Amino acid sequence: MIPTFYPPVAPSPGTTQKPELAILRADFGDGYSLAVPNGLNHIRKTLSLKWDVLTANQVKSIADFLEARGGVEPFYYTPPRTTTPVKWTCDDWTETMNAAGVSSFTATFKQNFSVS
Repeated sequence: MIPTFYPPVAPSPGTTQKPELAILRADFGDGYSLAVPNGLNHIRKTLSLKWDVLTANQVKSIADFLEARGGVEPFYYTPPRTTTPVKWTCDDWTETMNAAGVSSFTATFKQNFSVS
């Protein structure tokens, strides 16, 4: 069973989603080129999330979930302003310790197309 990520608080404004395209391209003379998709799922969503103000327990909750997946195990998460969960992996996150015991946290989710 694939787990679902429920962050302790919603991400801060400024979440970005960017496509990552896998394209095979061959360049020929006179400026002519040919491009084709590399695979069935050649467009993968990349979601950059940021939490600006988190307590130590909130950071631990997020970090523990991501560490348990080890960057390779997929999980479901419903991005802000959407209603359908998407399958993701995350192998890139950062905690920044700010003043007065408050931290910020960023994570980059990549859409996962695995069958499991």
